[in-house]
Amino acid sequence: MARRLISEIHPILYFLSVWFRRLAIYLRWCFEDKTFASLQSSERLPYRVKKHQSVLIRKLGDTDIQLQYNKVKNLSIAIKRIDGILIKPGETFSFCQLVGLTTKRKGYLPGMLLSCGEAKPGIGGGICQIANLIHWLVIHSPLIVTKRFHHSFDPFPDDRRVLPFGSGATVFYNYIDYQFMNCTPYTFQLRLWLSDKCLEGELRIDQNLDFAYHVFEKDHQFLKIGEKYYRKNEIWRNKIVRRKSGEIIETELVTKNFAEVKYVPENYKEVEGCDIIYGLSDNGKNGF
Repeated sequence: MARRLISEIHPILYFLSVWFRRLAIYLRWCFEDKTFASLQSSERLPYRVKKHQSVLIRKLGDTDIQLQYNKVKNLSIAIKRIDGILIKPGETFSFCQLVGLTTKRKGYLPGMLLSCGEAKPGIGGGICQIANLIHWLVIHSPLIVTKRFHHSFDPFPDDRRVLPFGSGATVFYNYIDYQFMNCTPYTFQLRLWLSDKCLEGELRIDQNLDFAYHVFEKDHQFLKIGEKYYRKNEIWRNKIVRRKSGEIIETELVTKNFAEVKYVPENYKEVEGCDIIYGLSDNGKNGF
């Protein structure tokens, strides 16, 4: 029989475990040698690095559609803490520091959370969509991701997915954070807003860059191992010179992904053993 974590035995123990971890992060924030980005500006920096949008309302299996509408409200609250944030040279962006704890008192509603291997309602659910979008913008820039987690399972079949599997980030205040550092001489800025159907965002900069990044997926597969289904892929990026017809000057592996899927995929490869499973030690925690 599989051993259970202490936090799984009783809800009170889970609550104490969560707050013990949060306290540890509070203390680390106080003493670690980092300068966190905190200044927001309503004035846009002059140049755009990357823009993206993601659909607000998606069909997620048989889940309550009201959770999707609640998510939109949660997004509208959270983006106010990030929109316009400047990330100056030497500064670190921390999603959890900026957004803070999502509570009813702040106006957050129950949305969809992915936790302990299942999808379920929770206050503030859905704000991971912001972290997903920000991570996609960041990997199209010279900013360095220093802390990133992604969900260890894939709960629903793709619905209008346009980004590669595993290219997002998940957050859970405050120890499952999304952070990146600006080690360049430039100042960057994140802009976020809601349109009628989408969460919109862009990464801007104070000087025009003479290079850009193209992010792409390789080796995507669904696998059946025993009675379970899994999904794996690799995400790469090319650094391209803008003024030389897209000349590639560098190719870099961003991350490898491997996660269990909670549905039966249409096409899959049945394999034996786990020799083809890679990246499990990094599953849910990747940086580059």
